[in-house]
Amino acid sequence: MTTAHSYEPDSRLIGTVADGVYAPREDSALLVDVMYKTGLALGSKVADLCTGSGVIAVNAAAQGAARVSAFDICPKAVRCARTNAQLHEAQVDVHLGSWARAAEFGPYDLVVCNPPYVPNDPHCESLPSTVGPARAWDAGSDGRLILDPLCEAVPGLLADGGSLLLVQSEFADPRKTLESLSAAGLDADIVAWEWIPFGPVMHSRAQWLEDTGRLQPGRREEELLVIRADKP
Repeated sequence: MTTAHSYEPDSRLIGTVADGVYAPREDSALLVDVMYKTGLALGSKVADLCTGSGVIAVNAAAQGAARVSAFDICPKAVRCARTNAQLHEAQVDVHLGSWARAAEFGPYDLVVCNPPYVPNDPHCESLPSTVGPARAWDAGSDGRLILDPLCEAVPGLLADGGSLLLVQSEFADPRKTLESLSAAGLDADIVAWEWIPFGPVMHSRAQWLEDTGRLQPGRREEELLVIRADKP
């Protein structure tokens, strides 16, 4: 396993992505990079929620986490994450379940999460299966189907002095995330952001986002943000 001293953040630290599992994209890379730059994984007990392919969990182990537990509600994702952990000899325990399952193994020094956060137009055309499973990104009409209950659950997962790192899109109302985490007693702030071109998922929703006033006409890029929340 790569040591923290020689580690360079790289979301490609992944071996395989199975059919039905969403492949790592820019949002995973941004979260991995922030995790590395903050040093929050080093020596910590880490939970990776909505792990998918396991890329963030594997990187947490590579950054020197004391223990990493990963969780996903999709059996295919669990199998994929376990395979990738084995390929990289990363000490990651992968479990089937959501943050309710994660609570059984907590509390954690660090919780990381790249959840579904894309607003969903129920009338949009289905994307090709090669793009990935819709449940990996679709998050209701406002993009907050997962974010809202997650914000409520996180304080109970964190140890005193623990931190959350969460990545989401501008289109899922990051201000509401900050307000929800603050209302739950955490010190929350945006610590990183990055503009990226629309991929297939966002292109499929662009006209709907324009029609609902959430996207300026003709713009085809989005801002990704990483929110950090600390428990006193």
